[in-house]
Amino acid sequence: MRPPRPRPWLRGAGRGIATEGPEGARTALALVSAGLALLSNATQALAASPTASPDAAGDPRSSGQGPGLVGDPLFAIVAVVLIAAAAIVLTLAWIRLTPRREG
Repeated sequence: MRPPRPRPWLRGAGRGIATEGPEGARTALALVSAGLALLSNATQALAASPTASPDAAGDPRSSGQGPGLVGDPLFAIVAVVLIAAAAIVLTLAWIRLTPRREG
């Protein structure tokens, strides 16, 4: 068995975030500062009401006949099934076409 090839791009990988000494204190201070900055910028989100407006006749999402299905549910189901089938076929093809890893 051959020895693994050196990988210079992995130099220093696996050390993680500094947690001890002055580097750890700086890291903790940076994380706390970033969290406080995010929290200080948080605001309340305002959205439209989910109910129909009183000025419109019926549900504005349909063509005046009240609440119901919007769009074509059969087309949506067929599209989801086709996307799932394509994902399965492409995954199996990728597995077949790529070489097997030797451990």
